[in-house]
Amino acid sequence: MSAVPGPADSGTRRLILVLGDQLTPALGALAQIDARHDRVLLAEVMEEASHVPHHPKKIALIFSAMRHFAEALRAQGIQVHYVTLDDPDNSGSLPGELQRWTQRLNPAEVHLTECGDWRLEQSLRHCGVPIHWHQDSRFLCTREAFAAWAKDRKQLRMEFFYREMRRTSGLLLNPDGTPEGGAWNFDADNRKALPKEVRPPTAWRIEPDAITHEVLALVGQRFTEHYGSLEGFDYPVTAEQAERLWQHFLANGLAEFGDYQDAMADDEPFLFHSRISAALNIGLLDLRRVCAEVEAAYRAGDVPLNAAEGFIRQLIGWREYVRGIYWLRMPEYAEGNAFGNSRALPEFYWTGRTRMNCMRQAIGQTLEHAYAHHIQRLMVTGNFALLAGIAPKAICDWYLAVYMDAFDWVELPNTLGMVMHADGGYLGSKPYCASGQYIKRMSNHCQGCSYKVSESTGEAACPFNALYWHFLMRHRERLERNPRMGMVYRNLARMNEARQRALWDWGERLLASLDAGEVL
Repeated sequence: MSAVPGPADSGTRRLILVLGDQLTPALGALAQIDARHDRVLLAEVMEEASHVPHHPKKIALIFSAMRHFAEALRAQGIQVHYVTLDDPDNSGSLPGELQRWTQRLNPAEVHLTECGDWRLEQSLRHCGVPIHWHQDSRFLCTREAFAAWAKDRKQLRMEFFYREMRRTSGLLLNPDGTPEGGAWNFDADNRKALPKEVRPPTAWRIEPDAITHEVLALVGQRFTEHYGSLEGFDYPVTAEQAERLWQHFLANGLAEFGDYQDAMADDEPFLFHSRISAALNIGLLDLRRVCAEVEAAYRAGDVPLNAAEGFIRQLIGWREYVRGIYWLRMPEYAEGNAFGNSRALPEFYWTGRTRMNCMRQAIGQTLEHAYAHHIQRLMVTGNFALLAGIAPKAICDWYLAVYMDAFDWVELPNTLGMVMHADGGYLGSKPYCASGQYIKRMSNHCQGCSYKVSESTGEAACPFNALYWHFLMRHRERLERNPRMGMVYRNLARMNEARQRALWDWGERLLASLDAGEVL
């Protein structure tokens, strides 16, 4: 599939660079393409595949989807130059490839759609090639529109932004502009644990084709040092496959998604979640159509309002909100560390070898599937990192590496802001910290754990418990005036001094164990 550039070509009108997370024909840079005179460039490069140790399945997904997209463009008569990772002339970076092909093709213009990664966009903007930039129209809210919304606001909150996106899109609104059901947000109805008698739908799967098998072999050879398994790869790599995954969820998962979106269960990695985020983030699905079909399912009586609203809120509320914050605050945002954390990420985040069953479940399925749903990320692996005082960059790099759907614009604000509260409350009003009791309430993980969630100190005690109170005590000065933390600190104040000392001392012992490289 490699394309080796020939002599300089003066007949190219436009050279259009398409990135691995921009695989949609509706891309801004592809608008008004002239198949006779324009050329499209796609390149697999080592820099993007290895600036963090990405999960092998994530690399395979992107490379395979890129190759399939290139074939789809060629089928439309579009001239495509495709550089594979093992091309001997591959420069190893996207700026390098853009420079190489610009020199060879001598285009009148070079076009590119906004990147999803500040690092990459800056390197392309300063690579010496003049570029015509296009807005990424896959999102409802442009970077400029978000900046205008945020201007002069003392505090940014997703809920108010989400309401603006509902008004802008018209989704789930009554004819008079009021929200369907009389409320904007039904999150309070979406926090049920999974009953024993409720079974999630069978996961949708697809067998890899010849192109994907070729990619899997390449990734297996080139990225042996990266954590994660390539076995059982079953992710959609074309728009048609992504559509089949989406329709499977729409018919089998959405109705129960609302009730159980926060639930967790042993050996149930997907439950009632759609698994479309990776396909959506690389351009294989259209946000507007997905949301419209969810609304249509609600209005047809096929799904309840809490499911439809909860799903739409994740897409046009939270997803758009974190992207807006990313581009509003970068690059300074990435340096946030409000709690001054410096602890290294424990090795068991890369191996899954831990006695904590909830962590073992979340990390184990992450290594196997490159996937975990939002509560596993926020309230299990993220919660532990917050309580243990892990350095924000370390946990941010881990999330970016191990999850199929993780791209910098979505991963960084979610992890640094929401998970670690390292931005000091800019993205969210409170840290999402919890003891083991939250995990017990929302899952069956505690039943199969080596630790006892009913105990807070001692060798048998759930580590989340003492670490939770230790976190609250060591950050009391910063957090106790937070109105959303008042009840927690009143509970702490009611504890006698001996109890507080015991929790502090056991928390100190757990943290010392982490520093010594011990596995909890």
